[in-house]
Amino acid sequence: MKAWINGIGWVTPAGFGQGRQSQSPPLQAGELQIPTRKDLFARIDRRFGRLDDFSRIGLAAVTFCLRDAGAEAWQKKRPLGIIAASRYGCLQTDLDYLQTLIPQQGKLASPNLFAYTLPNCFLGEAALRFGLTGNSLIINRRDPSRLAALQTGMEELSWSEQCGILVGIVDLVAPPELAAEDDLPGSLFLLLETTPRSEISSYGELELQNEQLFFNSDRLENLSQLIAACLQVTASVVDGGEKIPDS
Repeated sequence: MKAWINGIGWVTPAGFGQGRQSQSPPLQAGELQIPTRKDLFARIDRRFGRLDDFSRIGLAAVTFCLRDAGAEAWQKKRPLGIIAASRYGCLQTDLDYLQTLIPQQGKLASPNLFAYTLPNCFLGEAALRFGLTGNSLIINRRDPSRLAALQTGMEELSWSEQCGILVGIVDLVAPPELAAEDDLPGSLFLLLETTPRSEISSYGELELQNEQLFFNSDRLENLSQLIAACLQVTASVVDGGEKIPDS
């Protein structure tokens, strides 16, 4: 199975970014800034203001990814799916909700936080905002390579009728008692599509062979390697004098 990487977007300790506007590696440890509505959308958006932090970073990375691919705007619904991998899921939101549940025997329990005590809530939010009708799911497990969502996404494209799929990772900073040395807080998504887009240069071709991923024929060991290779492609296009269309 082969697919084209047509967009990349992220919210990480490196900041908020899109692949065609940055050449700095986004996956790194550090303090994570939670995006506000003004960081994403020009107009007032009360729905975004109600989102928990986990949903905010997930939706923001999806937004930047679609924007990078020139695919944010839509008029008709489209068969694009979303697959996100997360080690901790919405655990922090669950803990925050429990803090409102404890006093006065639950009389002060937050209905707003309760609405986001499932890690897949932001997938529905993204689908509504961007007209996505494909399959969506959260993979909840420790995955040092951070390639699980990409592999699952490629498998989905191989048998479904979806024209593309958003795949990525989402994690807030872990509670201190659960934190691991290899944690990388933040969210990053790639747009995989069955064909390249005519209005932009694709980052390259992703291939799944016998459960192993390859990017432009090079075997992948982890997500950081893939993103570095994609950004190198962007740097090569810029150095070569080609204009990259605005997304």
